[in-house]
Amino acid sequence: MAHPYHHALSSVKKWGGTVDDFIVVHAWFDQSKEITADFRHRALRHHAEGIFMAETIFGQTITLSTGRIIPTRWVGEQHVKEDLGFIPSFADWVKAIRPEPWMGRSAQIEALVDPHLASPVVEVA
Repeated sequence: MAHPYHHALSSVKKWGGTVDDFIVVHAWFDQSKEITADFRHRALRHHAEGIFMAETIFGQTITLSTGRIIPTRWVGEQHVKEDLGFIPSFADWVKAIRPEPWMGRSAQIEALVDPHLASPVVEVA
């Protein structure tokens, strides 16, 4: 797996600036390695929705140390394409997850918490 530093070097080659201009965005994409240190970490942010999330977090543009302004989305697209070869959607990742029985379990709490669904209180005279 590429290190965020190497992704940042690739960004410098593509748009100029310095590694420091790009490293925070690339590190954010790979921060999920803290959860699982194999390729599956990419399911969290390496998709189209993750790229737009990066734009929300880091702003729509990045001003490089040279003064050049580039869209943050370009940096996210570069990162994901370098790792996966294309930009999947989150749905593409979900289709690849094998459902397990525990994933569909949910407690039926509606009647316990919604006063409109709860049994009426009967007053004893």
